Amino acid sequence: MAKPVERGLVLKGKDARRFHEYMERPTYTDDARRLIRLAAQKAKDRCL
Repeated sequence: MAKPVERGLVLKGKDARRFHEYMERPTYTDDARRLIRLAAQKAKDRCL
């Protein structure tokens, strides 16, 4: 039988708050924006 996955990292206090805030409003680099646009275009091209 498979062994259950154990949780490793637990964020607390200020670190947990900062992580949650980032997940609510993530920031993207210019390279990331280009990659997202490219992926969206390729997905759109496949649907046609």
